[in-house]
Amino acid sequence: MDAGTVHEPASTLPRIAVVAASLDILGGQGVQASVLGQALLAEGAEVRFIPVNPRFPRGLGWLRRWPFVRTVLNEALYALRLVGLRRADVAHVFSASYWSFLLGPAPAMLLARALGKRVVLHYHSGEAEDHLARWGARVHPWLRLADEIVVPSEYLREVFQRHGYRSRVIRNVLDLSRFSFRERLPLRPRLLSARNLEPHYRVDDTLRAFALVRARHPGATLTVAGYGSREGELRRLAARLGTAGIRFAGRVEPEGMRRLLEESDIFLNASVVDNQPVSILEAFASGLPVVSTPTGDIRAMVRQDETGLLVPPRDPDAMAAAVLRLLADPVLARRLARGARLEAAEYAWPRVRGAWQAVYQGGAA
Repeated sequence: MDAGTVHEPASTLPRIAVVAASLDILGGQGVQASVLGQALLAEGAEVRFIPVNPRFPRGLGWLRRWPFVRTVLNEALYALRLVGLRRADVAHVFSASYWSFLLGPAPAMLLARALGKRVVLHYHSGEAEDHLARWGARVHPWLRLADEIVVPSEYLREVFQRHGYRSRVIRNVLDLSRFSFRERLPLRPRLLSARNLEPHYRVDDTLRAFALVRARHPGATLTVAGYGSREGELRRLAARLGTAGIRFAGRVEPEGMRRLLEESDIFLNASVVDNQPVSILEAFASGLPVVSTPTGDIRAMVRQDETGLLVPPRDPDAMAAAVLRLLADPVLARRLARGARLEAAEYAWPRVRGAWQAVYQGGAA
């Protein structure tokens, strides 16, 4: 869904403005905004997309080198785009935590409320507990601007409840048509990590686990898809481990991610802060057995010996042992992949369509 996309309504849905990061910032929220927007358009809804990260005018891209200047210019351009809220009935505002909450969702909710629009805050961040507990007046007054808070998991609903807020759970949306399910026969030691290279995703633990797997399977490979602040550190760690077979793929667009999933056999996730990762859902849909930590809502998605294998956080030895277990037991791997594919179907648009219609129209939870 491109910035400013508008389709004429052919349904009973109100006019919707989706405020979120565009796919210029690769991450779960941008993917969710795109998939949800496309599904709404297919329903005949009038949808307008307002990016919190508008592209800079031609010739001004160099200003991104200075963080403060970049933020000021981005906010000015974003404020101009928010004028589009006047032509909507509902502001569907995607949200993360901390400063991104103040710079993105807060201005959109404030203006939407001033214009008399229905405000739906769609909160995704696994850092919600710390955000709500520590940011006090910097977050709570803004949350009260929302007519409804929507979260993708029971995990986040419980977090908001502890802080005195009601929220409605609507799962993330997965476009199953984008992925081709394939059983891995035989199961090869071709591993994939698809989390950005930030501290809370603990890709370093994934690298250490891979080194242990490769000691047993010399032909094993690991593709690390993603980018972020720890890339240099992680590359140096890979070099110190002395392990061949590691490929840093960098930023991977959605179409490229589908190809990486098709080429890989086992998906690894070592995060210590998380909620309901779209990357795991995509692995489910593609037939990759998943080995993951049980962070956030992952415990509900990756159910032990049913839809995947769970390992303790910060434990590369346990992650390696789980991978070796899958490689030694292809029957188990196949059963987990089939269970995961059934789980992925629960995130398809038909499963959540009615819930979103109720949210937009102000229906009861």
